[in-house]
Amino acid sequence: MNEQKYNWTYLIGISLISAMGGLLFGYDYVVIGGAKPFYEPFFGITGHAFLQGWAMSCALAGCLAGAVISGWFSDRLGRKRLLIVAAALFVVASIGTGSAGSFDIFVIFRILGGVGIGLASNLSPMYIAEVTPANVRGRFVSINQLTIVIGILAAQLINWRIAKPVLPGATTSDILSSWNGQTGWRWMFYACTVPAGLFFILMWFVPESPRWLAQKSANYDKAKKVLARIGGNEYAISEFVSIEKTFEKKGRTELKFLKQPGITKLLVLGIVLAVFQQWCGINVIFNYAQEIFANAGYSVSDILFNIVITGCVNLIFTFIGMFTVDKLGRKALMLFGAGGLAGIYAVLGGMYYFHIQGLPLLIMVVAVIACYAMSLAPVTWVILSEIFPNNVRGTAMSIATFSLWAACFVLTYTFPLLNQLLKASGTFWLYGIICLSGFLFILKRLPETKGKSLEEIELELTKCPPSTLKGG
Repeated sequence: MNEQKYNWTYLIGISLISAMGGLLFGYDYVVIGGAKPFYEPFFGITGHAFLQGWAMSCALAGCLAGAVISGWFSDRLGRKRLLIVAAALFVVASIGTGSAGSFDIFVIFRILGGVGIGLASNLSPMYIAEVTPANVRGRFVSINQLTIVIGILAAQLINWRIAKPVLPGATTSDILSSWNGQTGWRWMFYACTVPAGLFFILMWFVPESPRWLAQKSANYDKAKKVLARIGGNEYAISEFVSIEKTFEKKGRTELKFLKQPGITKLLVLGIVLAVFQQWCGINVIFNYAQEIFANAGYSVSDILFNIVITGCVNLIFTFIGMFTVDKLGRKALMLFGAGGLAGIYAVLGGMYYFHIQGLPLLIMVVAVIACYAMSLAPVTWVILSEIFPNNVRGTAMSIATFSLWAACFVLTYTFPLLNQLLKASGTFWLYGIICLSGFLFILKRLPETKGKSLEEIELELTKCPPSTLKGG
């Protein structure tokens, strides 16, 4: 099938709409950092470490819940319906968080937003993988990572532009009585309502995943219609024949199916890759960028600008990852990311050990972001969206996504402890050892999947004929 015969306008359109879940994921996850200096005085939690930590991380509790329910519900109700629910949650959470009059209400709506993140982080890449042709699937699934990065950058820019300058030496009382402390931080959350509302409206016009339609609802005619609109009748027939080979007689997912040897191996692979994407240490770079730049001798205004610069670097190198994942392959980019981060962390730890600061330190921080953005960030989601069999993809991906957010939680909470115990140098060296271990695991265990249909991947990786892939 020639690429030129695909309905690119339609394919790009539905992929971009579903990837708006990634944009909202990125925005909602990062906006809290810019609002932090202002909502803390408003709610009177300044100096209360536990409450400050809970405010920053409570959305992760929602992420874990969203990841858990996404698999079961998406396998039964469809990918489209759950993405619409995620969009609605983002709208409600944005308005509720921005208008919160008490800390408890603020936390409740942050958790609701976290549920939306958990749903979107699982379903957006999965949906794109299920509607795109094999030879461009990596590039298209990476669109979701691109929108996550755009959401992160948008949050950084909006936080930077909304917040009015804070005078040096301003007290907590000064911040509380300022426009930032009373109103500005609210608009940081309100701003998310616009893309969330657009996502909610547009998702109604997106078709259901043809693979879900065929596997779960037995709506073969509708599935063929969606496939035909993507690539024409010949493509639809070819793809449907492939999908038929993996049909499960019962038409539903049984948990015991996940315990079959071939599936268990894939589930372990997915969980390890998901955890590694977080334990490679990148979120420490993002979450503690302010401290890193401050230690490098930059002022508050320069720090805000430098954070925006890191967002731009993240965006540029995500584009590079998108356009190389279907050419160089998944495994090559994952090895590059793991090996590259191991080397950079070794140097970064040395800089902290020998007290080297300023521009050299910032260059290494930017190098970490660039390496991650073109490798582990997009490619992990591509791999997770394609290695699991059709009839358990929702459940298996939800388990992997849950593992990812659990790993993120552990990383976020252990960094201050590790930093105190091992100092910054030892902590980054530890992350380097983790990255080296990840490199060896990927080298030994990760198969190459570029250019193969989801059904070809399923039959190759499970190493058993379709007739044995039954849930009961």
